Amino acid sequence: MSNAAITEKRPSTLRGASLPKWSPWAIAAGSVVVAVGIGAGAGLDSKVQWGLIAGLLFLIGTYGIAAAVEGRRQAKDRIATGLVWVAFLLAVVPLVSLVWTTISRGVKVLDIYFLTHSMGIVPDSQPGGGIYHAIIGSLEQVGLATIIAAPVGILTAVYLVEYGRGKLAKAVTFFVDVMTGIPSIVAGLFILSLMLIFDMEPFGFAGSMALAILMMPVVVRSTEEMLKLVPNELREASLALGVPKWRTILKVVLPTSIGGIMTGVMLAIARIAGETAPVLLLVFGNRFINNNPFEGAQQSLPLYIYQQYAQSAGANAAYDRAWAASLTLIAFVMILNLVARGIARWKAPKSGR
Repeated sequence: MSNAAITEKRPSTLRGASLPKWSPWAIAAGSVVVAVGIGAGAGLDSKVQWGLIAGLLFLIGTYGIAAAVEGRRQAKDRIATGLVWVAFLLAVVPLVSLVWTTISRGVKVLDIYFLTHSMGIVPDSQPGGGIYHAIIGSLEQVGLATIIAAPVGILTAVYLVEYGRGKLAKAVTFFVDVMTGIPSIVAGLFILSLMLIFDMEPFGFAGSMALAILMMPVVVRSTEEMLKLVPNELREASLALGVPKWRTILKVVLPTSIGGIMTGVMLAIARIAGETAPVLLLVFGNRFINNNPFEGAQQSLPLYIYQQYAQSAGANAAYDRAWAASLTLIAFVMILNLVARGIARWKAPKSGR
């Protein structure tokens, strides 16, 4: 028999002992069982405490077993992976709990009647009524805010990336960073001060202006990052052909990054859709349908939720309506995020084979 054949049949001895693939699941199951026993024996009523104990036991057990079988180096790798999974669960569990609570409580009164009727003359303590007037108000206010903020934000980002040089660009960048952290109530107070100066009554467009102030920096930042991802070679190739810079931006840069820009705009819309403070100050709320955002008080979904919950003391009907409106608002934001992901995938550059 040749040496080559002996070498092929000889098993490799360079690979050390390793835990089976199912070992993390077994360690996790054992950690949960031990944590339940410790929690029940210690009289801990909170399931959150049980989960934290289980996570700690999982990390300790993973390191101990891996160190004994695979060595300390591999044990450190496994403990890092375990930390990632524990952090993931700590982030997901509250989200799942929130969604489950909202769905379980919101479906009680959520139906076609609830979506197609306003509160009108229905008392808050009595069943009935709906959120049609709040849906109309939210769509109009958020839509007007988007019409104002999206073009301004995109053009500002184009200036910062394509033209911005010197002190002016630095000043614009600084103020965009400052506006990103402005509380929503401050934007509402700014528009309210203008309304008081001109002796104006609450109306829907005032809320749109405050929401636009909150939306602009998000659009600027997201668009700026998308424009920076466009390769400079595309710009240089267009300019080398004698195309003016403005036309290069319009025909090359923006179409290349349009998917990311639209995603940023959608996420900015989702960010302002749940704002309550500026709407409470400027729009004031309305129990009836008002289709004109430029005259008279209007309602919105976040404000409707706040008002119904404020009136829910001893009134189960108002409490149920608040949860149903919350579920509708979450569904609205979820649809926006799905649309943003769809646009980003649709407009993403196609990779060739």
